[in-house]
Amino acid sequence: MKYIIFCTFLFLFFGHAQQSGPFQDEVISIQKKYDRLWDPSKTTFVFTGSSSIRMWTNINDAFPEYQVINSGFGGSKSSDLLLYTNELILKYKPKKVFIYEGDNDIVAKVQTKDILKNTRAIIDRIKANDPKTEIILISAKPSIARWRQRNKYKKLNRGFEQLSKRDYTIRYANVWDAMLNKNKVRRDIFLRDGLHMNSKGYDLWLSVIMEHVK
Repeated sequence: MKYIIFCTFLFLFFGHAQQSGPFQDEVISIQKKYDRLWDPSKTTFVFTGSSSIRMWTNINDAFPEYQVINSGFGGSKSSDLLLYTNELILKYKPKKVFIYEGDNDIVAKVQTKDILKNTRAIIDRIKANDPKTEIILISAKPSIARWRQRNKYKKLNRGFEQLSKRDYTIRYANVWDAMLNKNKVRRDIFLRDGLHMNSKGYDLWLSVIMEHVK
């Protein structure tokens, strides 16, 4: 009996420990919000990733016929989304998952191969949970603030595009090209920080993403 109790304690302890990590407070806050709002009877879209998703505050208005979960948070990297795949994606049983990751990874000097490895692992977890879930990989975006690293972004986007060819339910949303004008990043679609987008920027994103919704 003592052995069983001890093993149960270890299971609970390490099970909890696996869920702890960076950004735990942000993830808990997202869960609390949608635990109140999420209706499991409705068709759900999950948008997740870093601050470019989090700051898309009117995303619900773009998809009035669906229930939209915005589980993005600032500073998120692909490794963070992999750690919290269950909390930020799977628990909402989504029909479609839109993922924006890699932007912060590049700034943090994460290698392209590691970003793609994390992304493949995220996809595999989603598919293991429900093979019919559609996944849209949103390309890393160009920005004024990070334009010097554009070649790394382009390399990553080529990797995302290749990943989208693994399965007909995985798609690649190329927002990169839509945000350029004659091979230069548009300046009228960003906030003052040169990194995050204004409403014009999100309108461009929506025009690309809608092609993967219809």
